[in-house]
Amino acid sequence: MKSSSKFNKWTRDLLHVLYPQNCLICKHEFNQSRLAICPVCISELSYTNFETYPEATNLDKLFWGRVQLTGTYALLRFKQQNSTQRVLHELKYNNNAEIGLHFGKELGTVLKQIPAFSDMDALVPVPLHPKKEFIRGYNQAEVICKGIAETSAVSLRKDLLKRTSFTESQTRKNRISRWDNMQNRFMLRTIKEQNFQHLVVVDDVVTTGSTLETCVRILQDQFPKAKISIAVLAIAE
Repeated sequence: MKSSSKFNKWTRDLLHVLYPQNCLICKHEFNQSRLAICPVCISELSYTNFETYPEATNLDKLFWGRVQLTGTYALLRFKQQNSTQRVLHELKYNNNAEIGLHFGKELGTVLKQIPAFSDMDALVPVPLHPKKEFIRGYNQAEVICKGIAETSAVSLRKDLLKRTSFTESQTRKNRISRWDNMQNRFMLRTIKEQNFQHLVVVDDVVTTGSTLETCVRILQDQFPKAKISIAVLAIAE
């Protein structure tokens, strides 16, 4: 027994030398081989815990009076200089699709436990313009959807929406400017009539909600009988 234990430890140590484990966020090497993120970065993540709220959340209130939604959920709180900011930066600018898949799985695990999302049957990623997707190498919202699909067994439907024009960055725009900038930027793809029960629109981060609102309105017009919800990796505060 002791010999076997020593052999297993020697094997783990050798694998660690050959294939060192690096944190998906800070990229520093650490020894917890079954974790994707180091304990330091995990401790700095700010989870919303919206699934425990008995009352309306900030994300619910963001869309009040704008669009009718069955449910909303954000996994993390986005704050300057915290791990969530680094997560989003890695996902959008450092070609780190793996981090989107990781947190997509976390997001999917939580959504399965929320009654409002129990009957979701399709995940709709907010689309990127083909030019921007080519430059980035992937659509971060689609990567998050893939993670959700792995843990929730819900189909990914990237064929429903498309972005029709290349928009400038929304980072420094206020709510009204963002809404104006989103008008006529998306459209429904030509698809056969389908009977969806519950569509969930997915994006990486929500600030003013203009992009998500535009996508929801398009889907509501095409599928008036379907319930529609929103799920995002992070909400900006």
